[in-house]
Amino acid sequence: MYRAAALRLATRLSTQARLVAVRQPVTRLGALSVQRSSALSAAVNTAPLRFYASAPALTTESIQKRIFEVLNDFAKVPKDKITPTADFSKDLGLDSLDVVEVVMAIEEEFNIEIPDKDADEIRTVPQAIEYISHAEGAA
Repeated sequence: MYRAAALRLATRLSTQARLVAVRQPVTRLGALSVQRSSALSAAVNTAPLRFYASAPALTTESIQKRIFEVLNDFAKVPKDKITPTADFSKDLGLDSLDVVEVVMAIEEEFNIEIPDKDADEIRTVPQAIEYISHAEGAA
């Protein structure tokens, strides 16, 4: 997608530069380069641009809030037991398969992939927050 847009822009710029040079004959080479550069800058300024911004940095509070939302959406979790220090098994009463489902839901929520070895270590809300805060590409 980026490559195609860059090629279209380059083609448009070179075409406009040639049109300026043909329509306005110039006797001196210096003036031609000035006219060409102003045509190029005009084309660049009028070309539609798309800017991408990085996601805002994840804070501990925002991670915790989103984990709570994931847990609230999970039918087997008692809503009144969700706390910042909750253990998925002991406090929330989830079995091992439920914990795996919660970790998978957390992966989807933060758009990351947690390796099985690391996923086995996530058993509490603080552990999940810690992992996500250091995960590369978490959004």
